[in-house]
Amino acid sequence: MLPTSCLCTQLRRASRGVTRLYDDALAAVGLGVAQFSLLRHVQRLGQPSISVLAEAMGLDRSTLGRNLRVLEEQRLLQLGEGRDLRAREVRLTEAGLQRIQQGLPLWEQAQRELNAQLGEERRAELMKLLEELA
Repeated sequence: MLPTSCLCTQLRRASRGVTRLYDDALAAVGLGVAQFSLLRHVQRLGQPSISVLAEAMGLDRSTLGRNLRVLEEQRLLQLGEGRDLRAREVRLTEAGLQRIQQGLPLWEQAQRELNAQLGEERRAELMKLLEELA
């Protein structure tokens, strides 16, 4: 890898490495970390509208829409009419809930590995820096 002093390049490299760790862990249940994260957000938010979900995840609606369609095709999510006819709600299916339950221990193991690699102090410092950048 070429050395760089570019913050953006280093963050993107780090992001790809971390994503790979979680993707590898979740491969056993047929999910990537982006899909797992989306399912978990829906679970935590209940039955959010697409707009609320996009806001919570920091994604634009079109990117989120593409990701939702993939999970809907796998029957892990359902898109339905919301309280307002202009808003669609996202709902977990029973299969989606089961997939979360299967993936959660794998995700937790990846978390433990990354936390152990960083150590508690550096992890806390990194989380603070990332929150500032976000």
